[in-house]
Amino acid sequence: MKTITQRKTAERSIARLNFRLPAKIKKRVEDAAVLSGVTVSDFAVAALVSSADAVLRQQEERKLSDRDRDLFLNLLETPPKPNKALKKAAQKYKKVSG
Repeated sequence: MKTITQRKTAERSIARLNFRLPAKIKKRVEDAAVLSGVTVSDFAVAALVSSADAVLRQQEERKLSDRDRDLFLNLLETPPKPNKALKKAAQKYKKVSG
């Protein structure tokens, strides 16, 4: 049996997400959960997490065209000479950082 402290800790680690959906969609989710052998809540959470992960992963990844990739690699291999603004920013950084 859990102690009061354990129950309170468990309660704090759980967040609630409430939303309404059309009855047809709810039925589809329920059917899919049954076929997957999990509860509707577990099925919904897994689907939401999977979708959220995909969106976040897509945001983190940057896809470059061949042209952009070549330009980027070229700049790494042969960087341009520092211009006046970059030199000024470097001096300002050195003063501020010590």
